[in-house]
Amino acid sequence: MSSRLARLLLVAAIILLIIAFIAFDLQRFLTLAYLKEQQQVFADFYAANRVLTIALYFVIYVLVTALSLPGAAVMTLAGGALLGFWTALVTVSFASTIGATLAFIASRFLLRDWVQGKFGDKLKAINDGVDREGSFYLFTLRLVPLFPFFVINLVMGLTPMRTLAYYWVSQLGMLPGTAVYVNAGTQLGQIESAGGILSPGILVSFILLGLFPLIAKRIIDFLKRRKAYAGWDKPATFDYNLVAIGAGSGGLVSAYIAAAVKAKVALIERHRMGGDCLNTGCVPSKALIRSAKMLAYSRRATEFGLKRSEVTFDFAEVMERVQQVIAKVEPHDSIERYTGLGVECFTGEAKITSPWTVEVNGRTLTTRNIIIATGARPFVPPIKGLDQIDYLTSDNLWELRQNPGRLIVLGGGPIGSEMTQAFARLGAEVTQVEMMPRIIGREDPEVSAFVQERFEAEGIRVLTGHAAREVIEENGEKILVCDADGTEVKVPFDRILVAVGRKANVTGFGLEELGVSISERGTVAVDPLLRTNFPNIYAVGDVAGPYQFTHTASHMAWYASVNALFSGFKSFKVDYRVIPWATFTDPEVARVGLSEEEAKAQGIAYEVTRYGLDDLDRAIADSEDHGWVKVLTKPDSDKILGVTIVGSHAGDLLAEYVLAMKHGLGLNKILGTIHTYPTMAEANKAAAGEWKKAHAPEKLLEWVEKFHAWRRG
Repeated sequence: MSSRLARLLLVAAIILLIIAFIAFDLQRFLTLAYLKEQQQVFADFYAANRVLTIALYFVIYVLVTALSLPGAAVMTLAGGALLGFWTALVTVSFASTIGATLAFIASRFLLRDWVQGKFGDKLKAINDGVDREGSFYLFTLRLVPLFPFFVINLVMGLTPMRTLAYYWVSQLGMLPGTAVYVNAGTQLGQIESAGGILSPGILVSFILLGLFPLIAKRIIDFLKRRKAYAGWDKPATFDYNLVAIGAGSGGLVSAYIAAAVKAKVALIERHRMGGDCLNTGCVPSKALIRSAKMLAYSRRATEFGLKRSEVTFDFAEVMERVQQVIAKVEPHDSIERYTGLGVECFTGEAKITSPWTVEVNGRTLTTRNIIIATGARPFVPPIKGLDQIDYLTSDNLWELRQNPGRLIVLGGGPIGSEMTQAFARLGAEVTQVEMMPRIIGREDPEVSAFVQERFEAEGIRVLTGHAAREVIEENGEKILVCDADGTEVKVPFDRILVAVGRKANVTGFGLEELGVSISERGTVAVDPLLRTNFPNIYAVGDVAGPYQFTHTASHMAWYASVNALFSGFKSFKVDYRVIPWATFTDPEVARVGLSEEEAKAQGIAYEVTRYGLDDLDRAIADSEDHGWVKVLTKPDSDKILGVTIVGSHAGDLLAEYVLAMKHGLGLNKILGTIHTYPTMAEANKAAAGEWKKAHAPEKLLEWVEKFHAWRRG
């Protein structure tokens, strides 16, 4: 018999059995009411036919479980009531495991080859994980019933887990829960009246049912800790409650919170306090963008009723102003400030030597918890010849004191786009090269097109769909060779800025030696509590992802520090539901929640409300009447699914929507809030008004119109 025919026969048999179960309403026999009604009949039959009763019960239980039919829980309770604790426990344990394994085998036989063949590349990480720790993972799923058991049976059949391992892990993992349910069944079987429900035995059984998942979770946590810490000696006492590695946003906030709750905390930074955001990222880039914007305004003088004039500037002085801004912000993140807050600050290379020890400057610090906040660095792609030239990244860009001349910006993301416009406004001849079809690719296509149109109007050459292949030199001139749909394109340049993304800093400070898990994305792998595979070691910010923003690093730091300092008492899962971001081009682009493209890709129904800033009084007065506010809402509801704002001060305007989404406020609440006139913030209320107009109760308004006509006489 061919495997194809065997599959068809198996599918037909399963379908026929399920149809019979439904057609003959067999589920009515698997209810507590029916079993209680027939309890004496079953008891008499069992007394006369013990072996036959157990055999029939066993076979029915296997069928119910194998076919994923409803009723297994009721049968477990009935088994306890009819067979007694030990007989029912043994019978249910083997029947449920055999049934689960049959479902596992059926799923594997019918679907695994197709699923692995079609999605094998996407399932590689899952398959590798099952190969490494599949038994332990299955054990936790069985012990703590987060998912229905029939789902586990079917899904695990698609993985490479061995059948024998699946059987014994399932039996072992389900045994405690089976015992609790069987015990409850023995007590339910003894109820003779309504008063029996309040008997101590019944109450204890129900308490056990309620407490079992919590107890099981504690057991799993204990086993995970024991496994993670195997081979490591835990110190008897600790110097610190928390050691944070990295003094960027994540490390600073972690240390601040720990000090605020009177924990003893150490903060280690190998370079400069404030991390990338202060020294090479957010702060210097925004300072440069501001200077460039002032030049752009001067070129628009006639739009404001002013006579055209030329503003002269010295490129080096502009770059020096950037350093002055950094110096002005530095005290906020300084060693002096944090020492005053109660944080012990170390400058030096940290190395994690055990789950509870960190070495710095020849000293070993013992600590109950560690937070990794080592950030990320610019990713430099392996482009042939690039390593032979003095290329720029966001790390060394700020050392420039001469106009870069012909500048290539490699990358069309937020950093690349911001620097493209800023340097063009400062007099550089900029070419932006992006391998994807459009710049700012995380946003909707209309946003990318709008920003690109502005760039080109300002004299920027934007090359999308161009993959950088090689850097060469011809006749003393540096050239970037690109591939554009099979056509070779050569772009001459003086300097090149690489801005194609960032790579997490996960090496060089002990993670490899310790065995901390690294994700496929190259970041430290963390769970929803931000713990690594070592329960007392946490990771936040760029080094962990998934978002590489300063504000998300701070957000994560709150969760990690609180979870670390109060572990065992209270823990919080990190909340990524409402994450805003902005790209500070001109016009700015800001978003929170879903874009229209994402909603379509995820199959989420939505309605679009759009308000053009060319209609806003303040935008008109400021000659910034371009851009829009686009709000995605749930159909026939004012619930906000996502907002994209393009225009002047978009990053500031977005905050109202972030607040609304975080706290479940809809557009009606925004519409009912007074906004100062004339401000850009009125755009948010105007957008809410557009939504309201589109959802006006037309039938009601017709009657209201008739009412007013009647009142006029």
